[in-house]
Amino acid sequence: MMNALTHMSDIMIPMVIFWIVGYGMVSGVKVYETFLKGAKEGLRIVVEILPTLVGLMMAVGILRTSGFFDLLGHLIGPATQAVGLPAQLIPLLIVKMFSSSAATGLVLDIFKTCGPDSYAGMLTSILMSCTETIFYTMSVYFLAAKVTKTRYTLPGALLATLAGTVASIFLAGKM
Repeated sequence: MMNALTHMSDIMIPMVIFWIVGYGMVSGVKVYETFLKGAKEGLRIVVEILPTLVGLMMAVGILRTSGFFDLLGHLIGPATQAVGLPAQLIPLLIVKMFSSSAATGLVLDIFKTCGPDSYAGMLTSILMSCTETIFYTMSVYFLAAKVTKTRYTLPGALLATLAGTVASIFLAGKM
């Protein structure tokens, strides 16, 4: 049974692609031309959002290299330690809101210093899955969709990140 499931998962994506192409052909859609039009639009969007992505990556790199995140962790670490959030995870929470790849670098640092099976290591793993790259996501998707009025997106995303952080602390405390 497992062997059949393994082989079935190998062919799922090609089957979906063939189904989409077949459905398009049956519906009378010029599939190849439509694909090229979509690819051209995708490249245009990449060119439009690239400066934003570069700016975000540079800002995170500068703040991390300058030691600002470490200073911030030392300043508010005693308060967060009281609720179960170690000081070395504060930079991770901040960086994760901007860049998941930069946060992954911090995760590796935490794993090296504390160990993946430590409380800080487990909390780090849970935090990475319970929080989102708020500013990256907002800048990329809103720029691509040309959204100018974000309304309650940022407060809602920050509240969701807070909820994910609280849930992560709770779950890591139970392990």
